[in-house]
Amino acid sequence: MLNFIIKLLRHWTIFKYWIIAIRPKTLTISLSPVLLGGALACEHGCFYMFYFFMTAITALLIQIGTNLCNDYFDFVKGADTEERIGPIRVTQAGLISPIKIKLGFVFFFIFAAITGAILVHRCGAPIFIIGSFSLIFGFLYTAGPYALAYIGFAEIFVILFFGPIAVAGTYFIQTLDWNIITIVSGIMLGLIACSILVLNNSRDIEQDRKANKKTLAVRFGPKFANQEYVYCMVLSSTIAYYLSAIVTSITLLIVTILTERRVLNNLITQSALLMPGLTLLFIFENLLNALIANNIIYLNILI
Repeated sequence: MLNFIIKLLRHWTIFKYWIIAIRPKTLTISLSPVLLGGALACEHGCFYMFYFFMTAITALLIQIGTNLCNDYFDFVKGADTEERIGPIRVTQAGLISPIKIKLGFVFFFIFAAITGAILVHRCGAPIFIIGSFSLIFGFLYTAGPYALAYIGFAEIFVILFFGPIAVAGTYFIQTLDWNIITIVSGIMLGLIACSILVLNNSRDIEQDRKANKKTLAVRFGPKFANQEYVYCMVLSSTIAYYLSAIVTSITLLIVTILTERRVLNNLITQSALLMPGLTLLFIFENLLNALIANNIIYLNILI
């Protein structure tokens, strides 16, 4: 009985290390654009729960594979050391061996390709192209001699793949059609994701500089990174205002001001709530605006 309990505890410990490795807090960032794309499709009268579920699963698998890939290559390249300030990285901490992490990201990328094939079967070439590039750039984010995160291209990747590509792609999977609103609202969401990345890069400037990880924060300094964050948030707020999401726009500005005053920095970099919270707020406000507009049209017809 004692041996059974010891084995159970050992397996639980290993399981807990893998949970840390996949970084659950980051997964809400990959789910947010899927949620928005699905909501916009539903608003336009077209929603299939099965394909929405498969889209969400595929997005999660790609994000997990990318997280494990980052854990492995940041350790191999010396970016993750004992001086690391942010959340624990299991490879650097010696909790899971590098070869197991490597097998892990290969497994999740293959699993994502399998679930993605179901979406490709429904949608054809557009989703095949989006899915293929998502897998490729998820790997190249930290892998290879010209890894995106090491040469200052991470922001572009995050804006595109956590923004218009994910939102418009999800919408297309549901409707088999494209819509300019999904692109615009996707850019808004991508800028929010980018702002979170910028805060993380600002925190890691010294460590990244030692590892020759040339993020934009390292290349141009903390003042530039601070301005980059503000521009991302203000531009996102402007887009929300353009889309008649006034409350979302004001909320983004408030978050920007509080972060500038160092009130929310740790909360944003360590929390999983900002991206999905703002996404849900935008969806709710967008739905409310649509209901109000429909009621006004209906009243005009009666009058």
